[in-house]
Amino acid sequence: MVFLEVSELLYMCYWSSKPTRYNPECVLKGKLETVFLVVAPTYSQLIWLKQSAEFFSLPSEAKNKLAWEDPRSNRGYVTVGRERVTQSSDPAEIAGLRAQAPDCKESLEIGRDWDAEWKNQWPQEADVPEFKRGMLDFYQVNSTSSTKMHLATCHNLHVYVMRSIALGLDLDEDFFDKKIDEQCHNLRLLSYPPIKTSLLQDENQARAGSHSDYGTLTLLFQDSVGGLEVQNPHTGNFVPATPIPGTIVINVGDLLARWSNDILRSTLHRVVAPPAKQINDDEAITPLRQSIAFFCNPNFSAEVACLPNCGTVAKYPSVNTGDYIVGRLAVTYS
Repeated sequence: MVFLEVSELLYMCYWSSKPTRYNPECVLKGKLETVFLVVAPTYSQLIWLKQSAEFFSLPSEAKNKLAWEDPRSNRGYVTVGRERVTQSSDPAEIAGLRAQAPDCKESLEIGRDWDAEWKNQWPQEADVPEFKRGMLDFYQVNSTSSTKMHLATCHNLHVYVMRSIALGLDLDEDFFDKKIDEQCHNLRLLSYPPIKTSLLQDENQARAGSHSDYGTLTLLFQDSVGGLEVQNPHTGNFVPATPIPGTIVINVGDLLARWSNDILRSTLHRVVAPPAKQINDDEAITPLRQSIAFFCNPNFSAEVACLPNCGTVAKYPSVNTGDYIVGRLAVTYS
């Protein structure tokens, strides 16, 4: 398993006066082995992790008023145990897993705030000052120029990496631009409460079960606690993705794997218990873990099919983005 420090690579690709086809190919170098990239951003993620922690510190009554309701919306608060991420698509099997070994985490799901049909559910401004403004600045485009795009928001970084991938796949640099410009993304704030290690000893139990992500890319911002593990696709073993301070972890989702015909693989990952603190002779407790996942998606109207230069035989049938993502979400939640 290879984890790449690609801040210099992105500099070569997009901060030079003219991107070339040679440098972006580095994104795909070792493509069958490399499943996660690590990018050093130019801004601090601590601000948003702090705001996220402030939200999760609210009383349960305040958070439950914002409860997640519909997979088409995918917005709102998800309490501990309501979600069970898995690769299964069988509702009965997932319900059984949820009952036996629910995910030990809570989350707040945020979408594009200007959507005409689905609205975000925000806490009261007095409860978490500047929370809404901060999260929307984090999410959406607010800074571009005629010469280059600033890495000021998650959506901008998504466009950057997708342009690099396009060049690496020998496509026009802007091939994906009009397929991802509606910002149909999901900003997910995550909190993994402290938990006794005895409750995580079941074979199927984890803070978040083994799963792949659904869209094109996931941008992960995490604290120093750790627990994220990535599966080596060749051996099946899970390898710790040890946090590197000040970095963003980027991984490929299902729809980019389908577009690239598995040249870029959507790889299984999970969150397990990090080193625990002993609280008595028989029991230990894991520390609180905070992270933010920005799930980058194509436009929900986009049809995703194997690109013509990614193999002669498509491994996957064509699929509509919205149908695929909503279908996966619908069976994940209780």
